[in-house]
Amino acid sequence: MKKFYGLTGTKLNIAIAVIAGTDFALFGYDQGVMGGLLTLGSFLKHFPEIDTANPPAGTTASYTSTIQGITVGAYTLGCFFGAVATIWLGNMLGRKRTIFVGSSIMVVGAILQCSSFGLPQLIVGRWITGFGNGMNTSTVPTWQAETSKSHRRGQMVMIEGSLIVFGVMLSYWIDLGFSFLEPSTISWRFPIAFQIILALFILALIPGLPESPRWLVLKNREEDALQVLCALSDLPPEDKKIQSEFQAVKDTVLEMQKGGFRDCFKMNRNRNFHRTALAYVNQMFQQISGINIITYYAATIFEQNIGLSPFLSRLLAACNGTEYWMASWIAIFTIEKFGRRTLMIFGAAGMSASMCVLAGTTSKVSDSMGIAAAVFLFVFNSFFAIGWLGMTWLYPAEITPLSIRAPANAISTTANWIFNFMVVMVTPPAFANIGYQTYIIFAVINAFMVPCVYFFFPETAYRSLEEMDEIFHKTTNPFDVVKVAKQMPHRYDKHGELLISYEETEEAQLYAERRRSSVVAAETRGASLGVANVEKKDAVEHRE
Repeated sequence: MKKFYGLTGTKLNIAIAVIAGTDFALFGYDQGVMGGLLTLGSFLKHFPEIDTANPPAGTTASYTSTIQGITVGAYTLGCFFGAVATIWLGNMLGRKRTIFVGSSIMVVGAILQCSSFGLPQLIVGRWITGFGNGMNTSTVPTWQAETSKSHRRGQMVMIEGSLIVFGVMLSYWIDLGFSFLEPSTISWRFPIAFQIILALFILALIPGLPESPRWLVLKNREEDALQVLCALSDLPPEDKKIQSEFQAVKDTVLEMQKGGFRDCFKMNRNRNFHRTALAYVNQMFQQISGINIITYYAATIFEQNIGLSPFLSRLLAACNGTEYWMASWIAIFTIEKFGRRTLMIFGAAGMSASMCVLAGTTSKVSDSMGIAAAVFLFVFNSFFAIGWLGMTWLYPAEITPLSIRAPANAISTTANWIFNFMVVMVTPPAFANIGYQTYIIFAVINAFMVPCVYFFFPETAYRSLEEMDEIFHKTTNPFDVVKVAKQMPHRYDKHGELLISYEETEEAQLYAERRRSSVVAAETRGASLGVANVEKKDAVEHRE
């Protein structure tokens, strides 16, 4: 078989995006599939402990809502531990092998889930599936970012974000379609088992795709790295653009190759802690926005909070997922045009307003209020899809330096999953105890996100990963990084054409000066050693 399946240039980038996108579709599918089953009769017959509408004898709705939160949240808790494991495994295994191992674990977890006859097995299966997904979601954005061109990177990762929602949408429609097979257990076993197909697709095709060139240089496999860069750009090794990119990658890697987990917390020249904190907060913001109130519990909200029939609730949840997916395409075509900051601010402001309306429309029960609430569940998803859906898989990978990119992205992904778990866990008890006021909490949180992004998050659009290093080298405190990013000239234009050769930048000159200093120092040590040896020889001869 030809290397990289015989693909080069755009075709190879598309192939990488397809595998990365399939992984994110699998991620979205896992998030959405349980939501449509929580009100299904045959599912609740096997797992009555999580039936919040009709709690088992001797239990309360508050107790069953907590058990439901634990069951649904076991997946996100597994994702958290998978992301933590990647802190150490990421650089050890490499990007491709980490994804392969994670996908294999997901297959095992899915088999356990779809064969469950008791709640403990279901919870364990969801935890194992989550562990594999945590490894994947910590790694795929990094792999994608490190094999993409700066002018296409945002768009490629936003396609992944769209495919997360495609997975959510697919899970809703499969849940709805198989609900007609009630009371057969196939109505819920097949939707859970379907994720195995997506995982097997990833396992079959990822071995033949290229490893990250930056990870290859990190492991002293420079020829392999150069080969990958050439294949990704469909250019020969001697091309000026390839040589410039390769030298920039090599200089950065050689400078940073000693970085590790502890280095994520150092405030050194690269401002590692500053950048890790931005990545962490970015992931945290996505989850505390309240999106998973809807992703996991859409059908439950339509049925139990708005008062719709079980079938209409599942149908609206599927339509909600479809509109959510359609809205996600807006970000694909605007992420590079408007930049990361603008979309994040726009999304957070819109989500805050939507949550305010949801609080008002669910505070009283009426047909008109119910319709308005249903509409704004759609509106909230749209703002999230545009501003935050794919952003937290793109931005942390862009903002962190190579030496700590794997552990820093794993750390930031732990934020995604631990706050995801928190939201999923508290949502059922919150609705049971404070009702519509739950939305007010999330309205305030989203409003707070707006000034945070404006003052602290620098723009990364049209910047190479090495340019971001240079921006932070010039930063003196968390408040001036946005200004530095605005003022520093771009090395590449909006079409990926080279504007400033790497050799002409201050960064390259600094590295060159360091190399010269190292050579001079080595020569000086060698000369001193030579003089010392001569003097020692003369002394011996004199004594003789």
